[in-house]
Amino acid sequence: MTRRIGGAGGGSDPGAGKAGAVVAAGVLAVSLTAGGGLSLSGGASTTTVDSAGVNLTRAKSEGRKAARNSDADGAWRQLNMRTLKRTAAPALECVSHSFGQVREHFTRNPCRSLDRTLFAVGDDRGNVAVVSVAWVGFRNRRDAGEFKKLIDVHGTGDVSPLATPLLGLANIRFSGLNYASRTDGSKVVIAETESASGQVSRETLDAMADMASWLPH
Repeated sequence: MTRRIGGAGGGSDPGAGKAGAVVAAGVLAVSLTAGGGLSLSGGASTTTVDSAGVNLTRAKSEGRKAARNSDADGAWRQLNMRTLKRTAAPALECVSHSFGQVREHFTRNPCRSLDRTLFAVGDDRGNVAVVSVAWVGFRNRRDAGEFKKLIDVHGTGDVSPLATPLLGLANIRFSGLNYASRTDGSKVVIAETESASGQVSRETLDAMADMASWLPH
């Protein structure tokens, strides 16, 4: 689902004065090497990911199917994109990996598990997006449902995504505006996306977040 707007400081933005650096369009150019790696260089990028040729309704439906089968690349292919880099890390607790009301919630209702993955996803034209997925485990379905109600409101804080420099990118702040979440038993899956290079459309970012939220852990 898309986040409801609740106030400033939503997404991975902990509020004024605490946010990480934002990568402006054109500051970072990303290109693919012959070996499929990710290379970074300064300069402007004017290529736009155009969803005009992509039926996003169909793409999201097919992307969900691929994601449910743990096929992230199969999901991105629906948008004519693919995984460039990926990193993942588990955590023993959630308090130190969250902020805002979300963090306060964890101090009263500790999570049972936290696993996070970060993707760099791009096309052959230098357009790149970052996709964050977090799986937060709780004692039971009720606790998971209560947590989802809180985090779905923009402005209540967030589970901090893994740092984008882990993928060789500059620090990118997740706004929480390109967002999807769902419950999976006693877990809550949180997916967020942002453009890293070029101009990935808001519609494409939303579709990617929706697909990513269906990736199993």
